[in-house]
Amino acid sequence: MSGPTRTLVVWCPDWPVLALGHHPEEPVAVVVANRVLAATVAARQDGVAAGMRRREAQARCPAMVVLDRDLDREARSFEAVVAVVSSFTPWVELSWPGTCALPTSGPARYFGGDRALADAVREQVGRAVPSMLGLVGVGIADGAFAARLAARHIPPGQLVEPGQTPAFLAPLPLSVLESPELVGVLQRLGLHTLGAFGALAVPDVIGRFGRVGERAHRLARGLDDLPLDARMPPPDLSVSVELDPPVARVDQAGFAAKSLADRLSVVLDDAGWSCLRLAVQAETEHGEQLLRLWRHEGALTPGAIAERVRWQLEGWLTASALNRPTGGLIRLALVPDQVIPAQGRQLGFWGGQSESARRATRAASRVAGLLGPNAVRVPDRRGGRHPHEQFSLLAATAVDLEDRAARPLPAALAPWPGRLPLPSPGIVWTAGERPAARVLDSAGAVVTVNGRGEPSAAPFRLEARGWARSYEIKAWAGPWPVEERWWDPAQQRRVARLQVVLDDGGAWLAILEGGRWWIAAQYD
Repeated sequence: MSGPTRTLVVWCPDWPVLALGHHPEEPVAVVVANRVLAATVAARQDGVAAGMRRREAQARCPAMVVLDRDLDREARSFEAVVAVVSSFTPWVELSWPGTCALPTSGPARYFGGDRALADAVREQVGRAVPSMLGLVGVGIADGAFAARLAARHIPPGQLVEPGQTPAFLAPLPLSVLESPELVGVLQRLGLHTLGAFGALAVPDVIGRFGRVGERAHRLARGLDDLPLDARMPPPDLSVSVELDPPVARVDQAGFAAKSLADRLSVVLDDAGWSCLRLAVQAETEHGEQLLRLWRHEGALTPGAIAERVRWQLEGWLTASALNRPTGGLIRLALVPDQVIPAQGRQLGFWGGQSESARRATRAASRVAGLLGPNAVRVPDRRGGRHPHEQFSLLAATAVDLEDRAARPLPAALAPWPGRLPLPSPGIVWTAGERPAARVLDSAGAVVTVNGRGEPSAAPFRLEARGWARSYEIKAWAGPWPVEERWWDPAQQRRVARLQVVLDDGGAWLAILEGGRWWIAAQYD
């Protein structure tokens, strides 16, 4: 049996920021689920790092611009990098926007060795995308997993000599496996490095951790992450569609791609296969042949197939004039390039999920594949002092929906000084939607709150824009004052919050900010 394939990986650590059009010298960070996903060089120089909480990052770099992630734009923009890498070999494999890989056997011989190939790739990518100059990691090792880790060494990456991959991996922490549940169990068993995990006997690992443990164990030993029974599929697994008239618009191509992805999923299910690597092929009316390979860790689900095909079509059809096809698409084909027998889904270490949860997950994946990744959103608990900060909505494609269904949201959060007492309100308005209000005392004067958080008088009546009348306040709690970001004149905020129960039985949250009262939330 042959060893792992010698692989080169190109990794762009700042891609979520650079894809949004920001220069490395600007202090910018992309935040997902209240944690920093990526930051520019300027932000990192002030101490901002990936994985850091948003609040801590802003404290270290008050001038930093915080942005939400735009995964579609990342995928479209990354086509310019992939086009450059494809000039070295057509067999470029994508796993996620910002990362791509290629086998080095042919290109390395042409350029005079692995190191010369790595230097050439780094130089060409830097020329194509000037903002990435000096920020591209290029790693070469035996196997894609080790090459990815080698690329993540401080750019320009690292070259692992042939046969030295196990020694390179041995001292690395288990966290690089990106399987938190498995890593947590292994650490409690006293294992903390890939070398210690790889030294375990294979039967013992499989017996305790199943297929998830088997794959991680192979990676820890420097072997290919593909199971031993991965093979080229028979030709009849591919699906294609003829496009007449030719399609040049992204929305039309995306609709055809969604239908094709559904057909492919049915074909794979009927044949009992799971797809590890997908070839997206297209032909234009001028005879141009387009090809890209997409890989997924594990197996490609129907939603993942549709998402990656749409990303690729957007990358082709919205690329620069130099890389864009000269004509419309007349044919689109999806070819399962590598498949394994479908073995079902291994349940998590902490339990499974109901059939209704699985149906909801599949439905959300279909809708996201049809309408785009931002069409379906799921709540993510973030924490904060104000009701509108407790949750954020993430694109369903950015989280593992099946894992999310199996794991309920945590009931407790880390302490937030100044946070409102429970229970949480049922309806919350954002800053731009809040109706203006007035909290009045018994004499009809507007209630104010001083610097110590004390009201000028007892609240007696509440009125708000859009209400038919004002209501008498039967009970109230607060005010609950909070002052945030006092160190930043542009973002500092001082708010007093008041909980009230009205004479009609309704319970509301009113806030005083900038000398004006607003209705912020309603309690059930």
